[in-house]
Amino acid sequence: MKVIPYTATTLAVVGRFIFMFLLWKNKSTNSLSLLFCLLSICSSGMWIYYSVAKAELPMLVRSIFEISLLSLSSGYIVYNKVREYRRLTRMVLPISN
Repeated sequence: MKVIPYTATTLAVVGRFIFMFLLWKNKSTNSLSLLFCLLSICSSGMWIYYSVAKAELPMLVRSIFEISLLSLSSGYIVYNKVREYRRLTRMVLPISN
């Protein structure tokens, strides 16, 4: 029975790396991905509190990794959004008469 929590933790962390790879590959500026990251960070924060209260080490480790990886993903999405905004504002040319 002890292998199940650690297997679940490993799968969750691997899933976050796949999510991060897809963000990087697609240079994502998707607002829904950002919203997903922020909601997941809030959820993981709550799980950290719960796992400390219940002394659940696998859940604590998973939540800490998840917050770290989702924070990086959120930062990357915001970075891409800012970069895209700057690129678009540079493309706007003044109207000549």
